[in-house]
Amino acid sequence: MSTKRPKVIVTRRLPQAVETRMAELFDVELNFTDVAMDAAALSDALARADVVVPTVTDNLTADVIAAAGPRLKLLANFGTGVDHIDLAAARAKDLVVTNTPGVLTDDTADMVMALILGVARRIGEGEKLLRAGDWRGWSPTGMLGHRVTGKRLGIVGMGRIGQAVAVRARAFGCSIHYHNRHRLPAAAEAALEATYWPTLEAMLARVDLVSLNCPLTPETHHLIDDAALRLMQRHVYLVNVARGGVVDEASLVACLARGGIAGAGLDVFEREPTIDAALLAMPNVALVPHLGSATFEGRLDMGEKVIANIRSWADGHRPPDQVLEGWA
Repeated sequence: MSTKRPKVIVTRRLPQAVETRMAELFDVELNFTDVAMDAAALSDALARADVVVPTVTDNLTADVIAAAGPRLKLLANFGTGVDHIDLAAARAKDLVVTNTPGVLTDDTADMVMALILGVARRIGEGEKLLRAGDWRGWSPTGMLGHRVTGKRLGIVGMGRIGQAVAVRARAFGCSIHYHNRHRLPAAAEAALEATYWPTLEAMLARVDLVSLNCPLTPETHHLIDDAALRLMQRHVYLVNVARGGVVDEASLVACLARGGIAGAGLDVFEREPTIDAALLAMPNVALVPHLGSATFEGRLDMGEKVIANIRSWADGHRPPDQVLEGWA
């Protein structure tokens, strides 16, 4: 690494071990309040730093990036998704953008299965019943849910996470169906015993469970809209651990209210951290606060990738996780 330590500004609290290592390597400025930065604070950071380490809560718009200072060269994102960064504006500013792919795959896939089981077996409803003191004991017809074994799972987005979900779901006895921009190689498809559907519409009409595992892009924004929801059968459970914007939340609320699908498991929301009051009131919706990647191990691995990307850049090398045009 160059003897000159780059000025690095981190927008949120990171695991202590990660922050300590950053302090050893860089001229680092940490956010000890852990309050998400507003546009003014982000603009100030981008004006003073060589490197900014943003997270999903930082809205790096074209205007914010265009006003960045001449020192800024690298946005070392703490996370895999970069939909909160205007990549076109970053390219126009000659900024390098990196992310942290690969280290969150298992954690996120675990959350998919947790939500599938949670909503299908009514785990959240049951817990609330117990905590409220309203349980009157076991009953042959009490709190009946649906088994997962034997169900058709439709995976939207068959990248690392989608394939990890497929592995887990097969162990639960599900048959695997998927829609993706590109079909998997024959060997991968055979290993997962997965059925490829060239069109999303055809798949949605024929599966029992739907898992959303695609990135949020202009093409996938509101991919699951009213028309897509109306294709699903009434017994379907929809799970979203991708990004809230992949689902038209107003259409989902309306669909659930009319009984268009059986329920939903949601880890992400269209207007985070604001949650639609109607969703909060629905007993057939399992809700968790964006916990898909929230493990100690995952956060440490993310931090190590951020540090590796910054060190590679500072040494004059291409960072290993540089985000390119057409990232997915």
